[in-house]
Amino acid sequence: MARCFQSVGLTPAEHRDDFVRAARKTGRESVANEPGSYRFEVIADETDPDLFYLNEVYADLDAFNTHADGPYFSAFFAEASAYAEGPKWLMRGTLVGDGVA
Repeated sequence: MARCFQSVGLTPAEHRDDFVRAARKTGRESVANEPGSYRFEVIADETDPDLFYLNEVYADLDAFNTHADGPYFSAFFAEASAYAEGPKWLMRGTLVGDGVA
């Protein structure tokens, strides 16, 4: 499985609700309509109200690339680029083994 975790900061802060709406919509549409797109979580930082994390899980790197080249990703960044800084990649990798310690 391919996984990525990234941070996105907002400027100006009044776009918080816009960002959350757009990111959650992207996640719902991606998971529902893109084969191999398993998880798309929008996580709010516990101390900074203008900082968010996106936790994404895909079947493999090809599924991630399909998402990155797809319509939901493009629509999200077309909207969010007006008020979001990032994404900053915090982690991008592939699960080793079956996920059991």
